[in-house]
Amino acid sequence: MSFLPILCDQWKSLLSKLPRGFDLEKTLRESKALVRRRGIASAEALLRLALVYSVCGLSLRATAAWAQAQGVADVSDVALLKRLRKASSWMGQLLAAKLAERVEGLRACRESQPLGYRLRIVDATTASIPGSQGTDYRVHLGFDLGSFQVDRIEVTGAQGGEGYSRLEIQAGDLILGDRGYCHRRGLAAVRQAGADFVVRINWQNLPLEDAQHKRVDLLELLESVKGSKAVEFNLATVADPSQSIPSLPVRLIVVRKPPEAAKAERRRILREASRKGRTANPKTLRAAAFFFVLTSVPQSVVSAEKVLELYRLRWQIEMAFKRLKGLLHLGDLPVKDPQLAHGYLCAKLLAALMLEDLTQDFLAFSPSGSAGPDKAGVSVANPADPPGGFVLCAAGQAELHGSESQGL
Repeated sequence: MSFLPILCDQWKSLLSKLPRGFDLEKTLRESKALVRRRGIASAEALLRLALVYSVCGLSLRATAAWAQAQGVADVSDVALLKRLRKASSWMGQLLAAKLAERVEGLRACRESQPLGYRLRIVDATTASIPGSQGTDYRVHLGFDLGSFQVDRIEVTGAQGGEGYSRLEIQAGDLILGDRGYCHRRGLAAVRQAGADFVVRINWQNLPLEDAQHKRVDLLELLESVKGSKAVEFNLATVADPSQSIPSLPVRLIVVRKPPEAAKAERRRILREASRKGRTANPKTLRAAAFFFVLTSVPQSVVSAEKVLELYRLRWQIEMAFKRLKGLLHLGDLPVKDPQLAHGYLCAKLLAALMLEDLTQDFLAFSPSGSAGPDKAGVSVANPADPPGGFVLCAAGQAELHGSESQGL
């Protein structure tokens, strides 16, 4: 799909989707991203160049040629490279402000959430630079199911693991997470914030105990799982006093997978073990026939069957990742320069949010129009900080994480 016609013919409409109250020229001056305006006369022109380069799949040379043909700017590819590198922190501010404006609107949806919770999903995907065979960056997303919108974005380096600390947790949240989010410290943080969790676990990655404080072997519990009906166990996480991590009462819900799904999972395990030159663990192969979910929600509030239904909602964020990767090629970075890559990802994610808003206008078109969201307050990090991963908080703060991102 080509986005170049949108950035040409519908630029003014797309520009109207920028965060309200965000002064492009003022913030650009403060960030010192465009001190000498040779060839690029305005902040709007610089933003348009950044979006064309990040979203449309053009090289720096092709972007510069397009800008000259459209009368947007008159710069060489080398000059454009320097301008976009310097604009990296400014693009992070723009993205933070856009997300802050969106989150303000999401808070109004809290009272209408089912079961009295605000349902949220957290997950991460990866991005790679040219020639890389592995992960170079991670994009962490928070997804609000009530409004069906992304409400948090954070980009880190390859060492930035998945965790609930990347999500602004509020009382009344019910957070759905995959196996990467099943660790004691993160689960304890969710409960301490007054929220609850529904998280998938592996058979061996989280220590659990029974009412007599005896460690539980999950594989031994599988003997009582018969047929396709879910079986529930009342357990607790094992405390870790050395890390000040308390024990938490939890419900473990186990259900047997369909035979086809179990066979496919075993094939995946064997293939992965063969690729790494290892022998597959027999216990892992046995556990592959079962699905384990852990939750802190009381049984009186949500049944075991309902918990499994809630966890299936995680496919919504998987679809969001597929859209970002399929339409905007989020997983592919055409640049190796860390600062340019940072700005590139900022611009791409900003474009995703703006295009989503523009699409909503088309779908909900009304001659009478609609009122826009309130002005959002924005707080940004020091532009002089070293380039790093950036985190977009609910309050709109843009922070740089140089040590974790290794120069993102």
